[in-house]
Amino acid sequence: MWRPTRTSTQVFAQVDSITQREFFEGGRNGLNPELKFTMFYADYNNEPIVEYNGAEYAVYRTFFKRNDQIELYVERKGGTNGAGVTPVMPTTTTTTT
Repeated sequence: MWRPTRTSTQVFAQVDSITQREFFEGGRNGLNPELKFTMFYADYNNEPIVEYNGAEYAVYRTFFKRNDQIELYVERKGGTNGAGVTPVMPTTTTTTT
């Protein structure tokens, strides 16, 4: 019997609030938009879940930008399963892993 296995990948991302327009348009469509993550698009493999500060968010929309970046628009969800990415906020110090 096959069971889904949760995996995660830690990536660097910029976290922003969504715009008022995004919030109201999402609400009209039954969504609850909360945050926007901007990251290098090669780090994103169509994962449906983003984990940030201990909370899980579902990706409801993506937008490809210039400079090899992608924006992930997310909403808070409960009971999410599957693979996900974990954005890490860059700090002022340089860290190598």
